[in-house]
Amino acid sequence: MTRLIVAAGGGGDAVAAAMLHAALYGDEDQAVILTYAWDRLLIDPLPGPRGADSFTGLESVTRSVWSVPADARPIPPAGSTLPRLAAELPHTLALLDPHHGAEGITRQLEELVSHLAPTSIDLLDVGGDILAQGDEPTLKSPLADALTLAACCQVNAPIRLLVAGPGLDGEISPEDLRPQLGSLVHTFTAEDTETIGSILEWHPSEATAMLAATARGARGVCEVRDAGLPVPLTDEGPTVHEVDLDDALSRNSLARAIMTTAALDEAEAHSREICGFSEIDYERNKAAWLKDQPPVTLNPEDVLSQLDRFQADARTRGITHTTFRHITEALNLNGSQRDELRRLLINSRPGQYDAPLWNIDA
Repeated sequence: MTRLIVAAGGGGDAVAAAMLHAALYGDEDQAVILTYAWDRLLIDPLPGPRGADSFTGLESVTRSVWSVPADARPIPPAGSTLPRLAAELPHTLALLDPHHGAEGITRQLEELVSHLAPTSIDLLDVGGDILAQGDEPTLKSPLADALTLAACCQVNAPIRLLVAGPGLDGEISPEDLRPQLGSLVHTFTAEDTETIGSILEWHPSEATAMLAATARGARGVCEVRDAGLPVPLTDEGPTVHEVDLDDALSRNSLARAIMTTAALDEAEAHSREICGFSEIDYERNKAAWLKDQPPVTLNPEDVLSQLDRFQADARTRGITHTTFRHITEALNLNGSQRDELRRLLINSRPGQYDAPLWNIDA
């Protein structure tokens, strides 16, 4: 018995897919999780997603699909969390490659469905930006989700769209999402998070970190990303809802526009036209800026003093929690220093570690 789970936006969606599999399907055979190699710049300094030619050690699954085993390696300077995820998860991670547009992803899905004959296919998005219309002012990263949605709607197989943690990506509010959500499929519990608990100690995903935190009972407002978006942590946080796939497509203008694209550049052009931007352009600009920044030494005394000022300001904004990624950027540290910063804070102030988040109010 094989389950296929498509991680709509890559990154943390792949981690959430493992938690979903454990919660819904228990100890059944391993799943195949189809996911992008598209990491934050603190992991991968190159903008945009990686393709199969950015790795060594991949294993062929079908003509167009490669799996990422634990001993695979990104070719420098590229970086990727996928090999480490493969080492820590019991599932097969298959590489979703958008460089041939929605047509290429559709081809990958069709080959996998034919090869695996999966018992079920779930398309999982954490946060719900896969339901974006394209004109939302808070929308930051519509392209990856739109590509997977466009492809899944063209595959001749039953695919269930699941949205976990409505609003947790900070891109569409829970209020705007609520009318679009269908039946409740599951509410994650603290026990469900055990399957990915050790991964969240190092993985940079903020949305999946908040998904796990709300499942463990965290409530309040979490500040995330470099822009400092406030995300409510509520009882809706750990829920998983089914959404009609065709309804999602009819709502998502970008997904409809890119259905016949055969290159990532084409899809990007549509994103600029419909949404007013391309998230890869944002990554390109930020990568160029980061390249020119001088190295910063992490001085514990200075860092804790800066942290106190940051926390005092955050409390005035009603913030109760934040992520280590956001603290790293708020203190003007390099992304490569995130793990060192995390260890310093947890060792210095263990009472504020509300795994996997940082509790400003503790």
